[in-house]
Amino acid sequence: MPPLNVLLITSDQLRYDAISTAVESGAATPSFDRLAREGVFFERAYTPCPICVPARVSITTGNYPHFATGTKNNSGLIHDNQPRIAHHFNDHGYETYAIGKLHYVPYAPPGQPRLLHGFKYCELHESGRLIRQFDPEGGMKGLEDYHDYLYSVGFGGYERAHWAGNNEVQATVSIVPEEHYVDTWITDRSIAALDRHLEQHGDMPFFMWTSYPKPHSPYDPPTPWAFMYDPRKVPPPAGCKDMLSEKDPFLRHMRPHYLWDWMPPQAVQASRARYWGLVSLQDSMVGRLLDFLEEKGLAQNTIVIYTTDHGDLLGDFGCFFKSNFLEGSARIPFIWRVPGMTGGIRTAALAGLQDILPTLAALTGADLTHPVHGLDLSPALRDGASVRDVYVSQVHDAPGQCCMITDGRYKYIYNELGPTEELYDLQADPQEKVNLVARGRCEVEAGELQERLVAWIEEYGDHGMIDAGGELVRRPIPPGYFSDDAKPGTWGRRWF
Repeated sequence: MPPLNVLLITSDQLRYDAISTAVESGAATPSFDRLAREGVFFERAYTPCPICVPARVSITTGNYPHFATGTKNNSGLIHDNQPRIAHHFNDHGYETYAIGKLHYVPYAPPGQPRLLHGFKYCELHESGRLIRQFDPEGGMKGLEDYHDYLYSVGFGGYERAHWAGNNEVQATVSIVPEEHYVDTWITDRSIAALDRHLEQHGDMPFFMWTSYPKPHSPYDPPTPWAFMYDPRKVPPPAGCKDMLSEKDPFLRHMRPHYLWDWMPPQAVQASRARYWGLVSLQDSMVGRLLDFLEEKGLAQNTIVIYTTDHGDLLGDFGCFFKSNFLEGSARIPFIWRVPGMTGGIRTAALAGLQDILPTLAALTGADLTHPVHGLDLSPALRDGASVRDVYVSQVHDAPGQCCMITDGRYKYIYNELGPTEELYDLQADPQEKVNLVARGRCEVEAGELQERLVAWIEEYGDHGMIDAGGELVRRPIPPGYFSDDAKPGTWGRRWF
């Protein structure tokens, strides 16, 4: 039997409940539904870090971010001793492709071969990050392929012409039409690369990472997707800002910097509707990829994975974005379709992005030569069996280092500032409105999960979270941390 191909499809900032595969009230996602019917849908999958770069580092290394890059979350500079998913498949005779957004460094300077992190072929869209690093004036070609493509079709510079930066949350509409929109381009280039692979390397297996930058803000679908959902009928966000006093202090810290208080409920609903439109657009693109595999006879010998790096609060508790452990931010869609395995399985097995590399190694027979933190999910793929008792996620930006541990029923969150503790019963309170620690309830459950968190930290070497006495670190909340006079930051307006 020939080796199995791999198509890894990722999005950016897709919350678990935004797809109809997860909940009926999600956006219409027939392609994701199809993939789940033919494969395995993980109902309790989480990101190892709810921030873009470190989450992707875990995908490519199979390890937790603190081990692969150090404790600075968004550096993205992977240690030399770490495995890389592309190198792994290269070593086992695969052709390797990366199309879209990799979002970890180092990037290749102008004129250098695009052999990023071992991928033999790359076509990139990094939301302007390469341009910022090597060509701030934006006049140089050959840095970001999608940037060059837009100029070639007469839309150069129009990607952000609606004046919405990379971290702005107002509802808007892209000036770039659907046929030239970034998700369409990534799909077109993925299909073209696979066609070329069949022509030139048809006797070799492939590993392709197709990586979409949406539905990450700005929430700017092209027409007609921008108007697919009525804001009045999209499900409202969970909770309200008045509930933040019992939650991660970083959320209260962020609010004045991003001007979220300026958004009336109707504006939040409009943004959620645009986000839903981005999700349905991407679903249609994934459908094109699945159809291509069928047409070319590749479906029967290609593993397909669909997931994301993290979610988006999207108005929950008056907040947007990620960097926290509430379900909207930390819980992710995770779908696997494996040839020869039974489809239609929904499993509560705890899983995460660091499990992708070791699981693919097991399924393809391409044995790992490096030990990794991730686990082989094959038992869950076969019959839904669990592979771990608890799942841990981490954020290391200081001040405010934070960790989460869940056993699937309860979720315990610890932030060093204060310190602040949270415990949620995900079965009774799926929207996490009631912090049981703050109410003096479930002290036994909170204590047990805290003990297991400390044991995990000691086992995996995340020593920045514990002090010399083996206790979780504690820091006072800095003066002015919750200041209403904070000036808006530049993150919203930035174009990268």
